Amino acid sequence: MTLNILFLTITIKKRNISIEEVLHNEMIKKIHDENRDRQFSLYRHF
Repeated sequence: MTLNILFLTITIKKRNISIEEVLHNEMIKKIHDENRDRQFSLYRHF
């Protein structure tokens, strides 16, 4: 019987987000929500 053990180290660091990234992420979320709402409204008519 062979037992192989893998040792893994995970390092977590806090990431500082710039204002541009925050604005970009908000824009993406808004567009995604609008598209999702548009898709749901198309399916509600049936």
